[in-house]
Amino acid sequence: MRRVFVIRHGNTFASGEAPRRIGSRTDIPLVESGHAQAAALANSFAGSPVRLLLSSPLLRARQTAAPIALATGHPLDGTRPWLAEIDHGPDEGQPEEAVIARIGAQALADWEEQGIAPDGWHVDGPARIAAWRSFFADGGEGADLLVTSNGAARFALIALGLAPRKLRTGAFGEFAVEEDGRAELIRWDVRPQEAA
Repeated sequence: MRRVFVIRHGNTFASGEAPRRIGSRTDIPLVESGHAQAAALANSFAGSPVRLLLSSPLLRARQTAAPIALATGHPLDGTRPWLAEIDHGPDEGQPEEAVIARIGAQALADWEEQGIAPDGWHVDGPARIAAWRSFFADGGEGADLLVTSNGAARFALIALGLAPRKLRTGAFGEFAVEEDGRAELIRWDVRPQEAA
């Protein structure tokens, strides 16, 4: 049986810093706590029989994948554009209050609960769903580790007919995938210290 782990990158905002909507157009690094989260993820996957390690092309994801590669002894197999964060359009870099003021609370709830992108966001949901379905349909044994972002990770759930849910920084979700490509969600939004 194949196991697929969807891993969200570590923190990109320091404690006390006001978070903003950061998408595919803002390639920021991890902050100190984000590197600590990446190290915790690496420790949790150390010794795992990794078949494939993929990352979003964004720096924050690659910085999270690097210690995982060292801990597992499996090099990064490359990046995939469908693992990159979505484009928040005019809301890029904006604090949550400004985003809600522009699009409204209902539009944000529709995104969080159904994966319906607000006006102005560039998501291409059908292409992302197709990419996740194609990935799940791939055969094989072992563990596939995919380092991505919250906006992209939600489409793994949607591709399987599940409601989208948030994936916190430094957390992962796990799927069991049968040889015929059928995938089952085992757990979601688990941080390494919570998995023990």
